[in-house]
Amino acid sequence: MSSSLCDTLWLSEKRKNLLLLLMEGPRDIDQIKTSLNVTSKAMMPQIKILKKQELVIQQEDGTYELSDVGRLIVENMLPLINTIDVIEENREYWTSRDLSIIPEALFKRLGEIGQCMLIEPDLNHLFDLPREFTENLKKSQKILTLISYYHPLYPSLYAELAKDDVEMSLLLTESVLERMSAEQGSEFETFLKAKNVEVEVCGKNSRLPTIAVTDRFMYLCLFDKQGKYDHRTLMSFDSSALLWGEELFKHYRAGIPPSKKQ
Repeated sequence: MSSSLCDTLWLSEKRKNLLLLLMEGPRDIDQIKTSLNVTSKAMMPQIKILKKQELVIQQEDGTYELSDVGRLIVENMLPLINTIDVIEENREYWTSRDLSIIPEALFKRLGEIGQCMLIEPDLNHLFDLPREFTENLKKSQKILTLISYYHPLYPSLYAELAKDDVEMSLLLTESVLERMSAEQGSEFETFLKAKNVEVEVCGKNSRLPTIAVTDRFMYLCLFDKQGKYDHRTLMSFDSSALLWGEELFKHYRAGIPPSKKQ
């Protein structure tokens, strides 16, 4: 790609936004002005540049649309733009996490997580489960969960969901399984024996992320690079995040030997 084309794509926020808008379909100038909150005076020079580079064409009815080359380029821009947006939104969190635990194929698609909510509990609620997590979990009808660290509220929460006939698939590390069984046996037995709950053990890897994927949201907790849990978690309600999270869950489930329900 020539340097002038790179400049065209990346050195103007207006041009980039217009290209992304036209991925959705043709637009006339009034629609462009409304969607991008710009004036004709500000936008027309950018359109002229995109037309000169043959990324945008103007139809006889006055609408603008991507050329074939323009569509090819923008389709390949999107994954990078989405990834940058995800990282930029919570840059310190991502740069401090141990991301090596995420499989390469999903790591490259991190941009699919979309818009995230970073949950940082205050000191008075440091050892509580996030309210955003528990409230949405209780409204879910199907739950996939990998629990890699023990929390004393997990057994009662999942026992309650099991009684409500929520369909659940739980992966527990061996250490979590042992602590739940030893310290909260009755509640643990409740969801362990429920017909609507499947429980499997996924080994001893202490750096596995904690994941919850439901029909409503995706919840992700990654250890930091020192292997510590700092009570910060991410939630996303984007449909692409739900699909990404489900693939991540299935990746870890596929990596364990077939096991009977505990």
